[in-house]
Amino acid sequence: MRILMLRKFSEFTHKYKILRGMLAYGLLWPCGSLAEQTLIEKRTFRTYDWKKCLKFSLFGCFFMGPTVYAWMRLASIMWPRTDIKSSFCKAITEQAGYDPMAISTFLFTMSLMEGKTYEEAKHEVATKFLDAYRIGVIYWPCVQTVNFALVPVQNQVVFTSFFSMCWTTFLAYVKYMELPNVDVDHHMEFHLDFHILDFHVHF
Repeated sequence: MRILMLRKFSEFTHKYKILRGMLAYGLLWPCGSLAEQTLIEKRTFRTYDWKKCLKFSLFGCFFMGPTVYAWMRLASIMWPRTDIKSSFCKAITEQAGYDPMAISTFLFTMSLMEGKTYEEAKHEVATKFLDAYRIGVIYWPCVQTVNFALVPVQNQVVFTSFFSMCWTTFLAYVKYMELPNVDVDHHMEFHLDFHILDFHVHF
């Protein structure tokens, strides 16, 4: 009975490949959070932040899974060949077009899910985005060149999800890093007053 259920489930996910990616990211992203909590925050099973893991799971399942699947389909249409040159083009295009959106959305959405304000979430993106993106520029082109060149299309999202867990551990670390204690509203008011003063001086 269990074997039959697993077979049916496998057939269902093979038919609807987007679900395979959603499940993979929904399971692996909280694993990345647990890895960060273990290695960086020095937490144990009794002190893990399970709510944070749930947030990572939801983001991985409902954002990363569908968007990575859509990008893989689009990349396969744009570059149908699987040679090294085409695969490298896909990887570079992903780094230029998809990854900035994914990193920004992660930092912004997770900040809102933590209860931060809209302005605080924007400030976190502005402060942490570049640190994450500089590592991604090296990491993802290597991973995706291998993925596009050697992995069958139906397994590319799953292959990416494994390396995404490693990447998620790094993003969780970036997210965990404390920002300087900056009053966002006061910071904005200061810049506004400065620009007004500068305008009057020039006037």
